[in-house]
Amino acid sequence: MTADYKIKVQNVTKEFDLFKTRSDQLKAFFSISNQPIPEFWALKGISLEVHPGETLGLIGVNGSGKSTLSNIISGVIPQTTGVVDVRGDTSIVAINSGLRGQLTGLENIRLKALMMGMTNKEIDDMLDDIIAFADIGDFVYQPVKSYSSGMKSRLGFSIAVHINPDILIIDEALSVGDDTFYQKCVEKIQQFKDEGKTIVFVSHSLKQIEKLCDRVAWIQYGDLKQIGKTKEVVGDYRKFIKWFKALNKDDKKKYQNDSKEEQKAFDIKAYEKQVVAERKQAEPDNPNVARDVHKEFYGGVISETMPWRTRIFSTLVAVAVVFLMLVNISGHSLTSTVQDPSLIFHPTRTLTGVVTKTGR
Repeated sequence: MTADYKIKVQNVTKEFDLFKTRSDQLKAFFSISNQPIPEFWALKGISLEVHPGETLGLIGVNGSGKSTLSNIISGVIPQTTGVVDVRGDTSIVAINSGLRGQLTGLENIRLKALMMGMTNKEIDDMLDDIIAFADIGDFVYQPVKSYSSGMKSRLGFSIAVHINPDILIIDEALSVGDDTFYQKCVEKIQQFKDEGKTIVFVSHSLKQIEKLCDRVAWIQYGDLKQIGKTKEVVGDYRKFIKWFKALNKDDKKKYQNDSKEEQKAFDIKAYEKQVVAERKQAEPDNPNVARDVHKEFYGGVISETMPWRTRIFSTLVAVAVVFLMLVNISGHSLTSTVQDPSLIFHPTRTLTGVVTKTGR
């Protein structure tokens, strides 16, 4: 890792809990036990850098973690462990990314620009350019939920490139739309490259990758399989695709299932120990390697799980709320209930507190 970078990703992992139902997720949220939850590690320890003015391509088969990594870099989702250092404002272009379905295209333009810190005057000055570039006609006045995928991509790309970000992240946004719009996008990306802006480009189109990218990172089922010059990495990736397509149906399925099982079985503690061992070899005179690595893993990460103390407190609060609701339903105030405990669950009282004679 060097000091001259625009984006640094170090030992980044991303874990998703595999809940079958919403009720299972709710039970796990409030549970104070340490029962294991099925896990899936979309990223298994990614480390890379993107240099200023560089266009880095991300390639890999479906489900390899390309979009997960781009979303982490752009701040859409947090990482589970590791360091993500982004030096500059990012703007991500992906179908549906940041677009509110209930709002019109015009309202989405203003909302996204305001979120990027622009003033209403600045937005008004560039509004016509955004609308003209998107080229969606009168649909700009219609709710985005009525748009096709191509129209959403057009609008999202137009907004992203006109708010002039330091770092542009493009996630499959050029895979939809006609050739005319594609050419406009390529010209805009080339303009950004000429201006020295940093770009992360996610695509399945190797031709697009070869045309636009300086370097390429190959993500393979959560692992960084290879990173380097575009020609070299794309060449090796093509060889893999050719090998994979030559497999019969059963072997393809087995390869994919085995890879996904490895993502489920990934052990974050074992990975941390591996990083510590490697760091000790590189820094034999540092007695605090284990502490430093643990801090790098978790120091800048917001926990996505509830601590057990908080779970106990939340459970007690929930019980208290239910108790108060039951007291109110019974027709008694909390004060009278506390003063006369016999009012609670009294078998001969109605909901209004009137004594009845049973058996007559």
